[in-house]
Amino acid sequence: MKLYVITRRDLSLSQQAVQAGHAAIKLVQEGLHSPWDGTLVYLGIDSEEKLLLWGDKLTRKGIPWTGFREPDMDNQLTAIASLDDGRVLSQLRLL
Repeated sequence: MKLYVITRRDLSLSQQAVQAGHAAIKLVQEGLHSPWDGTLVYLGIDSEEKLLLWGDKLTRKGIPWTGFREPDMDNQLTAIASLDDGRVLSQLRLL
């Protein structure tokens, strides 16, 4: 299983990096739900709305994920992290 982090492309590059880090760390703090092979993949998505849709898709497929909401951005969802074998999340573009 690879650790996938999806962040929003509508954020600045520095914000994308920071928000992706927040989501990855949050997933680790919550406890990884599957063995992790050490691979970290950064993916990008266009907006918060699309990020929410991907969170819903992961939930429907029974794939645990965590999201990070940035307090300094009115608690917007800025990134999500999940472990996946590549069947679901590999559909997205690399960041």
